[in-house]
Amino acid sequence: MKRGCIRRAVCGALLAAAALALSPSVSAEELSFSELYSDWTSAGLVLSDKAESLEGGTVTMTGYMAPPLTPTIRFFVLTEVPMSVCPFCSSDADWPDNIIVVKVSEPVTALPYDSPISVTGTLEIGSEIDEETGFVSQLRIAADSIDAL
Repeated sequence: MKRGCIRRAVCGALLAAAALALSPSVSAEELSFSELYSDWTSAGLVLSDKAESLEGGTVTMTGYMAPPLTPTIRFFVLTEVPMSVCPFCSSDADWPDNIIVVKVSEPVTALPYDSPISVTGTLEIGSEIDEETGFVSQLRIAADSIDAL
């Protein structure tokens, strides 16, 4: 084999290995609404061990897009069951156990509230207030993909 061919083969192999290292295949952990919390106390809902262990990891949840606060949105509420009104919460103490906020990088148009969807992205935990709307969330998924089922 000529020296140029060997160099190209080695460079090609190194580039392929670098590409795999930079974009590893990430498998998402399925997470259901019933697995989000383990208990409820006078201080509020208690996160489950599973939810806490998945913080910062990639998860997939299936549910329904609740009607949004505005026609095009940068976040929406994923609910366990279809809802005809937005389950807006006034504080994180009132946070229901069967919803999660889904943040999107680009505004999306609302989907039919009775059509199931699957959301995959990074699980975020902790109280956060949306600056634009004042919406308070305890749990969020920073969405990488949203798929109609």
